[in-house]
Amino acid sequence: MYNESLSKLSASLQSRQISSEELTQIFLDRIRRFDPILNSFITITEDLALQQAQAADQRIITGNAGPLTGIPIAHKDIFCTHGTKTTCASRMLENFIAPYDATAISRIQSTGMVMLGKVNMDEFAMGSSSETSYFGPVKNPWDITRVSGGSSGGSAAAVAARLTPIATGTDTGGSIRQPASFCGVTGIKPTYGRISRYGMIAYACSLDQGGIIAQNAEDAALLLNVMAGFDPKDSTSMDLPVPDYVASLSASNQTTPLSGLKIGLPQEWYGDGLDKDVRSIVEAALNSLTKLGAQLIDINLPHSPYCIPCYYVIAMSEASSNLSRYDGVRFGHRCQNSKDLLDLYTRSRAEGFDREVKRRIMTGTFSLSAGYYDAYYLKALKIRRLIAEDFRQAFKKVDILAGPVAPTAAFALGEHSEDPVTMYLQDIYTLPLNLAGLPGISIPIGFEVKGLPVGLQLISNHWQEERLLSIAHCYQQETDWHKIIPRRFVTAYLPRLREKG
Repeated sequence: MYNESLSKLSASLQSRQISSEELTQIFLDRIRRFDPILNSFITITEDLALQQAQAADQRIITGNAGPLTGIPIAHKDIFCTHGTKTTCASRMLENFIAPYDATAISRIQSTGMVMLGKVNMDEFAMGSSSETSYFGPVKNPWDITRVSGGSSGGSAAAVAARLTPIATGTDTGGSIRQPASFCGVTGIKPTYGRISRYGMIAYACSLDQGGIIAQNAEDAALLLNVMAGFDPKDSTSMDLPVPDYVASLSASNQTTPLSGLKIGLPQEWYGDGLDKDVRSIVEAALNSLTKLGAQLIDINLPHSPYCIPCYYVIAMSEASSNLSRYDGVRFGHRCQNSKDLLDLYTRSRAEGFDREVKRRIMTGTFSLSAGYYDAYYLKALKIRRLIAEDFRQAFKKVDILAGPVAPTAAFALGEHSEDPVTMYLQDIYTLPLNLAGLPGISIPIGFEVKGLPVGLQLISNHWQEERLLSIAHCYQQETDWHKIIPRRFVTAYLPRLREKG
């Protein structure tokens, strides 16, 4: 039961073969058994989950249930959840109880889904490995000596180990797609503005975007139907029609369902920096897409070499501004026995933030400072427009782009901890999308020589998430990579079937 898709779980709940309370208990039991290995959860909301499951069962009995009613979910600990800790994996917010729900959370709760808890992440979403968390690193279910990716590493690890059927995540520079690739699951980052950022704690406002980590594209489509849409509380939310993502999934009864699809291959992404095993697996997946009717076309993104410095100048500058609110006065960590106001500010922030967050605040403050604003921040904004223009030109020639998610498979815990530049380079294929505001999806496509998962990144033009989900679903209809779970987390399960009627 724990390895079933959302649609199958929904069918079992609607037919009352299993209750939401029983299903929730299955996942709570798995969390208790396996999460000490992974450290994917920060807060487990067992009592609340069982209460919500009981309420979901009543909705099912009375005929007021939707397709997601009664299905458990975990939320990245960056979304505000009323009455529950929202820590952002930081000492600064270690004891913060959110007084309201993020819009994405309230929309999910309106369906009757059951919150299992809040999952681990890089502190304030600043990282590519989920090692910067105040609550300890998240471990990869395929090899617990390796990272799960970041910053949504807890979401990816929990879904991969089937501690939750699905999870929310956020993506500022690849923070959904990269951990999804590292953990062998599906992760989608929608177009900037498609999902409300209200109640999602800010890292870099012009780059942050909520999204989904799931077992497969169909599950992601089901949840995106709920999360997407205009929100007047978010000034960056776009008031555009939201398609039915599930209805748009490609039919599987065609021999060549991708016939006529033009897939662009950015040549800058297939150079020397790409691991040879990852490259061969990506090329095999691309060949599979051609067998389904797609055409591969080489294209260029000439400003790709500037993506890393451009992104980190902008992201760190925005972080410097956003995190200035954590001063020990209004909310968050406050130092003890401060001498005066300056000492309160200084020690509260020094104690509340860890090394990586401090590094990014300092770098961003420098970029915004008098005498350096034009040389760094303003220049980065100009380069950002050139990068976006590269994509606009590419989409005049092709329908989607495809390439690797990361240069390598999951690396060892601690391997890049003392080398921030190497860590930042992990995002080289993912962060261009955030600079351009484009949607992207990572799907599992195989395993490299050490048995670690590898993902394929698909990218479409703005507001075309349904195209990405449809192509991903089409590929997953022909392959089983998304169904494989780490052997350590496979357990026998005998369902307690209810009497029908």
